[in-house]
Amino acid sequence: MSELRNTAQGLIVLQGNRMEDLRDLTLQWLGRQPLHPLARTLFLVQSNGIAQWLKTSLAERGGEPGYGVCLGTDVALPARFQWQAYRSVIEAVEGPGRVPTTSPYDKSRLRWRLMRLLPEALDNPLFAPLARYLRDDDEQRKHYQLAERLADLFDQYQVYRADWLNAWEAGDDILTLAGNRQLPVPEEQRWQPALWRMIGADLGQEQAHSHRGAVHRRFIAAAKELTERPDTLPPRIVIFGISSLPRQTLEVLASLAGISEVVLCLLNPCRFYWGEIIETQEVLRRYARQQRRKGMPAELHHSPEQLHLHAHPLLAAWGKQGRDYLQLLSEHDNTDVAAMSALLDQSVDLFLPPPTDTLLGQLQDDILHLRPLAETRELWPALTLERDASIRFHCCHSPQRELEVLHDQLLAAFAEDTTLEPRDIMVMVPDINDYAPYIEAVFGQFAPGEPRHLPYHVADQQQRHREPMLVALETLLALPRMRFRASEILDLLDIPPLRERFGLSESDLPTLQRWIREANIRWGLDAAQRSELGLPMHDELHTWRFGLERMLMGYAVGEASETGNDWNDIVPYDEVAGLDAALVGPLYRLLLTLSQWRQRLNEPKTATEWDQALSALLADTLAPTTGAEEALLGRVQAALEAWQEEITSAGINITLPLAVVRESWLGRIDEPQLSQSFLMGRITFATLMPMRAIPFRHVVLLGMNDSAYPRRAELLDFDLMGMQGHYRAGDRSRRDDDRYLFLEALLSARERLTISWCGRSPQDNSDQPPSVLVGQLRDHLGHGWRLSGQPAHAERT
Repeated sequence: MSELRNTAQGLIVLQGNRMEDLRDLTLQWLGRQPLHPLARTLFLVQSNGIAQWLKTSLAERGGEPGYGVCLGTDVALPARFQWQAYRSVIEAVEGPGRVPTTSPYDKSRLRWRLMRLLPEALDNPLFAPLARYLRDDDEQRKHYQLAERLADLFDQYQVYRADWLNAWEAGDDILTLAGNRQLPVPEEQRWQPALWRMIGADLGQEQAHSHRGAVHRRFIAAAKELTERPDTLPPRIVIFGISSLPRQTLEVLASLAGISEVVLCLLNPCRFYWGEIIETQEVLRRYARQQRRKGMPAELHHSPEQLHLHAHPLLAAWGKQGRDYLQLLSEHDNTDVAAMSALLDQSVDLFLPPPTDTLLGQLQDDILHLRPLAETRELWPALTLERDASIRFHCCHSPQRELEVLHDQLLAAFAEDTTLEPRDIMVMVPDINDYAPYIEAVFGQFAPGEPRHLPYHVADQQQRHREPMLVALETLLALPRMRFRASEILDLLDIPPLRERFGLSESDLPTLQRWIREANIRWGLDAAQRSELGLPMHDELHTWRFGLERMLMGYAVGEASETGNDWNDIVPYDEVAGLDAALVGPLYRLLLTLSQWRQRLNEPKTATEWDQALSALLADTLAPTTGAEEALLGRVQAALEAWQEEITSAGINITLPLAVVRESWLGRIDEPQLSQSFLMGRITFATLMPMRAIPFRHVVLLGMNDSAYPRRAELLDFDLMGMQGHYRAGDRSRRDDDRYLFLEALLSARERLTISWCGRSPQDNSDQPPSVLVGQLRDHLGHGWRLSGQPAHAERT
């Protein structure tokens, strides 16, 4: 163990309204409080976008903060670090081996245990709602989907409702609400506590209490006994760029602050107190870091629930997630503001006003100073839109038109400002997979060197349906259901790794395409395969066997007989001749391989058998041709190994159908990682999440349609946290998160914010509303500023 450093003095919170200022303050803190040269600093981040931006900042020099190199730093996601902290602290007190390396209650493992337990539970009358749903599920697809949803729900319970699980373990089917009120679990949901107890019984006494709720209690108790930092914990932990953390995680960080240096950098959009939801007046008084704004009516100091009446409307509408986080954080903030400010020679509360010579700057300044609309109208002069382009709205007919307008606008911006660089522009969309084809179509049509070429990078895109090798793998795993159309086989031959495996080159494809077309091959391997689809057994016309026999007969005998007496009634296809005839061999081997794997994949297998079979499938059909393909194949194989290990650790020994295997295996490939690339020095396209709050000179939001953003959460009927009256501060909410993301995107724009949506139907030109957030922003601007010139902010293109 390491001796307790003097810098371990409770949870230190550095806050500000601009991410770059927080970054600079963090770098200054690291410089003023150096660790041992071999000691490492751990940064907890929410996404790889933040991680890359922070690492780049650490390495910058020459007029910018940084040290010229980024060494001695590690980056992790909070949830993964949290389990590591549990193990380090508990085992330092209780001894090694007291906490498993990986929790058996992790949702990736729990789903398989649930899939095994669900059939056993359905005879219990409590599980009648599930039994009705799982009826007629021969392929077990419903079983797997339900197990996956339940594993995710129990994972959320472990984080946000650990007290419920503790009560259920003790046999009390109750729900504890705010104010310690207790209600019985609704009768139709009593199967949830019963299922949770079944999981514990299946794990056995040794592992039954290794879920996060139970381990968290042990961690809190063990942390109070520690006087030295375990060597497995970093001496310094910096939480950066995270907009919200669960109460459980904050309690872990606060407990570690007694033995490690824990610095939390909070991006706070407002310098004054703006927490609308609080429990007691005492909580308000305790949060002395943010004082009440001067000029507020006196009665609001005693009626915090009316605070929104004298505050910024957009902060009230979009800031619920931030307000909850401030409330939770106030319970653990031990920052000695005076001492920290003296150490850094500057304030640790960096609330710096933005330039207010544009509409964007004035809006950001209003949010910073919590101005209500009445003060906004009095403060700012009238705007002339022709001279102020800092906030733009574009109403378009389609996503492609949005990209075309954006391309033209960016060309104009680069021509207008020669200091603007592609890396200064961030384009965010609700779903990058929906917009990626349009981005490629518009921005990819100009080659480097052309006047209209703009360098760009599409980040955060799922590989599963984009990478050719993975597309081929998806097709191969669908062989039992494939009709073997000629177009499907030709699409497979377009995939370089598969073509390489069977000894074909791209230049061979035109010849094969012509032969397949002229030999009248349409679909089906042979008559037997067609009969499985309900067609007559003797119908072999236009199948692959029919066409290959014609090709081989043509090579053997040449032209067809003039009398029509062809051998075995096979009409030769005489174009197969000369050196090109060698192409028939690889085509035959491909079809033979596909036919064999169609049979093998159609048989359910255990996880171990699937691991062996799928490894053989990869070896039989794919041969990487580039380093990138080699790396991708390695990821696919690693995902297969992890998938098999998950199932084995869950004690699953049942046979699994292909449909379940395909979704569970390939779904792992696109799981979030800290290895994705974002900041590439080009115009970046991504979703809002990974780049949240990172400052850019120009920020563009595309696809802000009413149906697309905020994203609609898929509500589960059996989610007890979602029941009315069960909400707690810090609960996960996709819609609240999206609203706060929109606010952060607005605040991250330094010079220009452009918002676009599909506001006109391409079919009949009818109006289609923008996102409610765009509507709120436009209404706020319309009510808060007096405009000269154009009467509205929207441009229609």
